[in-house]
Amino acid sequence: MIERSGYLSFIKKALDRSRAVALLGPRQSGKTTLARELVDSHSPNYFDLEDQSSLIALTDPKGTLEPLKGLVVIDEVQQRPELFPVLRVLLDRKPLPAQFLILGSASPDFLRQSSESLAGRLELIEMGGFDLTEVDQKKASRLWLRGGFPLSFLAKNDTDSVSWRKSFIKTFLERDLREQGIELPAVTLHRFWAMLAHSHGQIWNAAPIASSLGVSEPTIRKYLDILTGVFMVRQLQPWHVNIKKRQVKSPKVYIRDSGILNSFLELKTEAEVLRHQTCGASWEGFVIEQLIRTLEIDHPYFWATHQGAEIDLVFHKGGRMYGVEIKRADAPSMTPAMRIALEDLKLERVVVIYPGKKRYSLHKKIEAVPMDEILGGMKGMFG
Repeated sequence: MIERSGYLSFIKKALDRSRAVALLGPRQSGKTTLARELVDSHSPNYFDLEDQSSLIALTDPKGTLEPLKGLVVIDEVQQRPELFPVLRVLLDRKPLPAQFLILGSASPDFLRQSSESLAGRLELIEMGGFDLTEVDQKKASRLWLRGGFPLSFLAKNDTDSVSWRKSFIKTFLERDLREQGIELPAVTLHRFWAMLAHSHGQIWNAAPIASSLGVSEPTIRKYLDILTGVFMVRQLQPWHVNIKKRQVKSPKVYIRDSGILNSFLELKTEAEVLRHQTCGASWEGFVIEQLIRTLEIDHPYFWATHQGAEIDLVFHKGGRMYGVEIKRADAPSMTPAMRIALEDLKLERVVVIYPGKKRYSLHKKIEAVPMDEILGGMKGMFG
């Protein structure tokens, strides 16, 4: 059992300052397990909207929820979006007898309803699968291969992990999306997802994918937004500065979970991942996800110009802008692109993450840092 004390701490702090907290993330990422550490699943304060008894109990939601005191958990809340107006009324009571922890898979309907009905009352926490802070740096290779979904990462062997991920993808496409009101052919969306996997880490270009699937570019954009909205894909947005150079305006697209990426690429072992042509892009996406989680980056970007200058990750911390380059190389060196990014973006510092063992300086503001130091020393380098 891997403890997820970091998320428990986030939830408790959020409940100290907010009337309600929404824990959002993909299915099977561990939201329910975490919630049950706060409220017993057999408690009258726990409602699972995939359980028929909970659905029956909430036939009269106001009558059922109003007498409750303490922390109330509502799991899979996207199943009943009509609960949000009731929650708004209950959360406006003074004094407040009960707080609510609501769990959801972040369907578009859920996000719209929560923002409209609970504005100013609800704090959102995004939860993913395991990350390096939870599984130990020594297991980074397994995390990269299997991904962070608990049942995939904790499988007895790689074969069982592959089998779980295949079943997850099938169920997700054929059942979970439909339950969230997304009516799209599973076969089409599977093909689209597979195409995204093969262009993982590249700048988004809808035209070739639309042509291959025989649909319009706006339709392809809709597919991309759906997978982004349910935490399967990350659209890393471009950063813009007021300079004369032409800058890239389209996002870079990543499959968020490296295990899911490997499933679509049919890579079953670490050796296969290392030999594959997407190895560099795969590792880049994996490191970006770890940095976003470890450094608690709220608004990550990348930056690129049409002349070829690019930096993989840029973000603000403490009022200053920092950059990260990710190089799967034995000994990365200073590049013209790093120098251009440092000057054009006025970066406080650039860190080059690589899979080696030694930290060394490339420039007074640029340092190569081993992947193994992400947990130990990265926070002190920013902000």
